[in-house]
Amino acid sequence: MKIEHVAIWVNDLEKMKAFYQNYFDCQANAKYHNPVKKFESYFLTFNSGARLEIMRKVGVETKLTKEQLGWAHIAISLGTKESVDELTDRLVKDGVRLVNGPRLTGDGYYESVVEDPEGNLIELTV
Repeated sequence: MKIEHVAIWVNDLEKMKAFYQNYFDCQANAKYHNPVKKFESYFLTFNSGARLEIMRKVGVETKLTKEQLGWAHIAISLGTKESVDELTDRLVKDGVRLVNGPRLTGDGYYESVVEDPEGNLIELTV
């Protein structure tokens, strides 16, 4: 058994697709559009086979502003400490908000946390 994909609601579908393709080398399928439901989405496939679905629908516009129960972040393994440092530096130089790190956590992970263009947390780890 494996997780097939995870999905997030977004406001700017094209900007989010470009962000994930640019920094995480994922490939997007053709945009799915259901005009009746006013729904659009892309599946972004990473080299590992993991998939992230980014979705937009009329009526889904309110962003959560605090930590609360539910999904907290997505973690992307980059393979090495150096890769975490390099991608973190690249993201920060490009104006992406760094939440914390790079750092060694108390439970032994090496990570940094950044926000995607819509404020979703991405943990970059080994």
